[in-house]
Amino acid sequence: MNLLKTIAAAALIQAAAFLPAVAGENLAAIKSAGVLKIGTEGTYAPFTYHDANGKLVGFDVEIGEAVATKLGVKPEFIEGKWDGLIAGIDAKRYDTVINQVGITDARKQKYDFSEPYIASKAVLIVRDGDDSIKSFTDLKGKKSAQSLTSNFGKLAEQSGAELVGTDGFDQSIQLVLTKRADATINDSLSFLDFKKHKPDAPVKIVAQQENADYSGIIVRKGEPELVEAINKALAEIKADGTYQKISDKYFGQDVSK
Repeated sequence: MNLLKTIAAAALIQAAAFLPAVAGENLAAIKSAGVLKIGTEGTYAPFTYHDANGKLVGFDVEIGEAVATKLGVKPEFIEGKWDGLIAGIDAKRYDTVINQVGITDARKQKYDFSEPYIASKAVLIVRDGDDSIKSFTDLKGKKSAQSLTSNFGKLAEQSGAELVGTDGFDQSIQLVLTKRADATINDSLSFLDFKKHKPDAPVKIVAQQENADYSGIIVRKGEPELVEAINKALAEIKADGTYQKISDKYFGQDVSK
C-alpha cells in the first residue's frame, strides 16, 4: 500500500510540472526581478544581429527594449540558434522570444502570441525599366531567381516561371541586376532593408500578394497577464511614435501592416 501511495504521489508531482503557472505568476516574477528575458538569434539582420562593434542591435532588439521599458523592467537578451530558439521557452531559459516569429496555427497550439507587430508580404521584384512584368501572371516563361525550396519559389513556379536556383535574397537580387534572371519573388521586409542600404539599386516592386504574414512576440501558454502586458506595451509604443521611429530606422516605413 505504501508503495502504491509513493507511486501515486510521484505521478501527481510529475503531472503538476506540466500545469500552467499560477495566473500572473510569471509577470509578477518579471517585475519583481526587474528583468524581461528575451530569446533571440543575434545573427538575423536587420532584425537581430551584431554591429561592427559587436553590440547586439536590430529591429527586434529595439522592439524588445521598448516593450521592456513600458513594462518597467530592463531587457536581457539571451542568444541561441533558430533551431532551438522557441524550445528555450519550454525550458524557461527566457520569458519570450522576439525574433520575427511567424504566427502560425501550429505554433498557436503550443504557445501564445502577442498581437502582430510586423507584417511581411511576398513581392515581385524586377529591374527598373523592365515593363514586361507587371503581375505574377506575367512571370510565365520568364526566369525567376529563387531559393528552390522556399514558399516564394513555389509561388514563382505556380506562376509559370522558370526557376533559377539561389541561396537567398542577396543572390536573387544580384541575378536580377545582372540580367541572369528576369525577376524574383521575395520578402517585402528584405527588399525594404536592401533599398535602405542601397537606395539607388535599379530594382523595383511591381506586384505584391494581398495577404500578409504576421509575426508576434511568443510566450508560454498559460500566461495571459504577460501577453496582455506585452500587448499594452506594443500599443503604447505605436501610440507614442516609438514604433514608427524604429521602423523608419530599419525599413524606411511602417512595417506593422
